[in-house]
Amino acid sequence: MYEIGDLIIYGNTGVCRVTDISSCDLMGDGDEQLCYFLEPLYHDYVISTPVDNTKVFMRPIITKEEAEQLIDTIPSLHVEAYHNSILRKLSEHYKSYIDTHECSDLIKLFISIYTKKQNLEQQNRKFGQIDERFMKRAEELLYGELAAALEIPKNSVADYIADRIESQ
Repeated sequence: MYEIGDLIIYGNTGVCRVTDISSCDLMGDGDEQLCYFLEPLYHDYVISTPVDNTKVFMRPIITKEEAEQLIDTIPSLHVEAYHNSILRKLSEHYKSYIDTHECSDLIKLFISIYTKKQNLEQQNRKFGQIDERFMKRAEELLYGELAAALEIPKNSVADYIADRIESQ
């Protein structure tokens, strides 16, 4: 069970802070259950969810040390761009990386799509909307968790990664 103040990953919302743990009647039927009240770090709303919710993925965010180790592995990653002309299959492939809720998979997805974008630009070809949407989503989730773990602003993550890789 998480504690008040903990930072967790909640489904595809990203990083949330546990702000309260108390009984609530989510269904309005008088049946109270113990709930987490979560505030997403990068959105302005509150989520209430049962403590024993098994339908939505929840885990603690990675530690600062894990974030730094993950960033240090980036130069050694060899990720290939994924191509599929069937848009449904392309979306399913990308979604499978998002749905693991693992930073390492988000990095691989981001690099894969970024590589694809660079290749298409060199060929003067258009970058697809699905590619763009999933690249932004992977970046949003990844940078959100890294920012929280490293205790830096989200908009500083790209520079932090670049500086850390450059200093290796």
